[in-house]
Amino acid sequence: MTKTQRQHRIGELIDHDVISTAAQIVTRLREEGIAATQATVTRDLQELGTVKVRDENGTRRIVHAASPKMAPAPLDHLRRMMGEWVVSVDSSLNLVVVRTPPGCAHVVASALDRSALHGVLGSVAGDDTILVIAAEEHGGESLANEFRVLSGLSVVERNSKKGK
Repeated sequence: MTKTQRQHRIGELIDHDVISTAAQIVTRLREEGIAATQATVTRDLQELGTVKVRDENGTRRIVHAASPKMAPAPLDHLRRMMGEWVVSVDSSLNLVVVRTPPGCAHVVASALDRSALHGVLGSVAGDDTILVIAAEEHGGESLANEFRVLSGLSVVERNSKKGK
């Protein structure tokens, strides 16, 4: 296992479980067949930019310093970004394609990623296009409609565009 793979797994562990020490991570990694010393895990935690905090239940835990899971960006921020920059939204099965003016896709994708919006598995941004993968149970068309509402684009405009 490479350092990058180990650090990714450590990130997954602290995102999904309440972990308060490097020793707990070493134990969890060992249970998965991954060898790492406590000193190595401590360095990994520093490189990942983690901090110890008390969560909403008062439990001490290790989290990413800018963890979107702990403090998602407000939906208003996403609404402002999409309202200003999104020009069209289309979907196919569980994929959503969001178009922006040239050079603006990364701004919207960043706001989308930080919003922790339900139903979004992930996004990839190019220059003027964002590909968003919707969770299977949510579906692309449903997510596309949410994006249209957030962007101020109406579903009626989208439907009339199909008829042309």
